[in-house]
Amino acid sequence: MPKRSTPRDLTDARFVRTLDDAGDELVVGEAVALDVLPAGIVLRLAAALLDGLCLVALYVMLLIGLARVWPRGLDDAWQAAAQIASLVVVLVLVPAAVETVTRGKSVGRYAFGTRVVRLDGGAVSFRHAFTRALVALLELWGTFGSLALLVALFGSRPRRLGDLLAGTVVQHERLPRTRDPVVLLPPTLTGWASVADVRVLPQRLENRLGAFFRGAATVQPALREATARALASEVAAYAHPVPPVPAEDFLAGVVALRRGRDRRAFEARARVLADAGAAATARPPGFPR
Repeated sequence: MPKRSTPRDLTDARFVRTLDDAGDELVVGEAVALDVLPAGIVLRLAAALLDGLCLVALYVMLLIGLARVWPRGLDDAWQAAAQIASLVVVLVLVPAAVETVTRGKSVGRYAFGTRVVRLDGGAVSFRHAFTRALVALLELWGTFGSLALLVALFGSRPRRLGDLLAGTVVQHERLPRTRDPVVLLPPTLTGWASVADVRVLPQRLENRLGAFFRGAATVQPALREATARALASEVAAYAHPVPPVPAEDFLAGVVALRRGRDRRAFEARARVLADAGAAATARPPGFPR
């Protein structure tokens, strides 16, 4: 009989997946991973349905308005051309203009808390929005969304064909606010911290350390200890000397030491900028007021 999963088992599985799976990370050209969470397929589907209803309603109202201003006896060919032009305006130009003006938003994305951004996390331009809207004629309207769904299901991130061609991704903005735990220097590492040399960690390793301390309190002790040992073996390459303490204490010492050095570096830079600003705005000696 298969063993039933408990809530703690599910939490452990999510914890391991968070530390090991880097498929959702957005990495810019400088190899820096951005803290952007791609929106899931369900959220994107709901936003697309709401946007589709709004566009259909807009198209119907536009046709009703044109029918009232059409001159009597107008050729059927002109009426068909006007309808096609209205369809292109509503399905391509209106979504592209709305995304450009709202910096990646739409009616459906406002409702469900998503936004279209570039792969580097920046705001989309009209070129990105127009490419997405143009491809949407085929993958959303022409195939009723089936092509977009297939592309999103088989990709590393839920991106449709328009996102792949435009270089964009839909991110989820309404995330639950979580308070990160304060990692303190263990008392046993006070002497080590005064002589230790800890180099800058790779961005992905720093992200994994942060994820470990955010979720360590919710997992089983055995998995917590094994994960700490695995992370400590990677962090040891950037720290000298490595103290003979438990793995989690070593990781806490590294995090606290790097945080203190980063804070001092930011404070020193702020003082330099303040002195430079004061020197730039100071009146030269003997200069008349």
